[in-house]
Amino acid sequence: MTAPDAPVPCPRCLSSEVPGGEALSALLRQWTEAIPDERRADGALRRARLDVCRACPHLSAGTCALCGCYVEYRAAHAAQRCPDAPGRWPA
Repeated sequence: MTAPDAPVPCPRCLSSEVPGGEALSALLRQWTEAIPDERRADGALRRARLDVCRACPHLSAGTCALCGCYVEYRAAHAAQRCPDAPGRWPA
């Protein structure tokens, strides 16, 4: 049983929006910034991808239930695709 004041995971939130997820969010930002510019998706594409993820039934507290990735990190890679079949992300 969880404590009454324990943060409740948000199933439709990104890692940066999960209560208590500040450390993970900071780590994901570091990983994203480490992606070489030529391999990193631009901001508009990342936002579009993450908007799709927020509405996806496979999102669970910032991770994709299909592949286990952190969606914010996956969305930051230009060459990555949504793992669903068919993929949900814009081209």
